[in-house]
Amino acid sequence: MNTGKPKNIDEYIAGFPEDTQQLLGQIRSRIKAAAPDAAGKISYGMPTFTLNGKSLVHFAAFKNHIGFYPTPAGVKSFEEELSRYK
Repeated sequence: MNTGKPKNIDEYIAGFPEDTQQLLGQIRSRIKAAAPDAAGKISYGMPTFTLNGKSLVHFAAFKNHIGFYPTPAGVKSFEEELSRYK
């Protein structure tokens, strides 16, 4: 598990075991595919993607799970795609 303070998403992902790195890389790839103009950074200690100055999503790895945290702007941006979920 990552114990240092990463400066960017690559450093964040590199701080985890290989299997977790693969999962985090897949999440990052899917975010970039869905929002190609989004910029990645570390915010609140987690990988975060922003678009037009607003955070869209955060994600983070933990010992036994990976969390995915859409922000209100992210939910709004993907309202149609998310409409099938409660």
